[in-house]
Amino acid sequence: MEYRNKLVLAPMVRVGTLPFRLMAVDYGADIAYGEEIIDHKLLKCERRVNDALGTIDLLEKGTGSVVFRTCSEERNRVVFQMGTSDAVRALNAAQMVCKDVAAVDINMGCPKSFSISGGMGAALLTKPELIHDILTTLRRNLDTPITCKIRLLKCSQDTVELARRIEKTGISALAVHGRKVPDRPRDPAKWSEIADVVSALSIPVIANGDVFEYDDFQRIKDATGASSVMVARGALWNASIFSPKGKLPWDDVKKEYVRKVFGLC
Repeated sequence: MEYRNKLVLAPMVRVGTLPFRLMAVDYGADIAYGEEIIDHKLLKCERRVNDALGTIDLLEKGTGSVVFRTCSEERNRVVFQMGTSDAVRALNAAQMVCKDVAAVDINMGCPKSFSISGGMGAALLTKPELIHDILTTLRRNLDTPITCKIRLLKCSQDTVELARRIEKTGISALAVHGRKVPDRPRDPAKWSEIADVVSALSIPVIANGDVFEYDDFQRIKDATGASSVMVARGALWNASIFSPKGKLPWDDVKKEYVRKVFGLC
């Protein structure tokens, strides 16, 4: 997986499903992250090839509910994002899906109480030893590229120091959301602090925060020096943000999404 000069769909809970990812790719996304899946949940699944739909499904045992679905069309673009707080459990879960995706990402930035209380997401930011354990365990045991996504720490130097420790684990790229844990979505993303991380690392850095128009992809790259750019809310509001021709009317995007959904039914 190449992480330089890419437009990236961010992981979004209840949004980053297969139809939405395929639509984003059609509009111009180079890489599409799936919604975060917790390792505990994945370990309760079984892998099934769905010949009727042409998909690979991770189904919850007992209920048959689809926990994660992918297909060959996105095989070289989809990133599986995992929530975890344990290296061995993360490895066991990743082994279930790593052959069907382009990369595996560990969520280290989610500030929601569910993640924090479970020691996942942004809770990992204060546990650099555990971060090292999780990432090195995955790197040593999987051929699949491993990445992670973090938020900014209280001061820029702390973020840089953590990013350097993460880089030493041998991951392929680091995504940085330009907000701190207490920040709200309405608070401006701190592009200058992403730039501090970029200047300190040699691996690709994916900048995330306040991308709402196609031109913002270049603006944040210029401001931060990041290798690639990730968009969340901008894509949620209109997935055609990835198109260099400009965003399509919302009704057109909505109809395309419905076509994608029914194409997988």
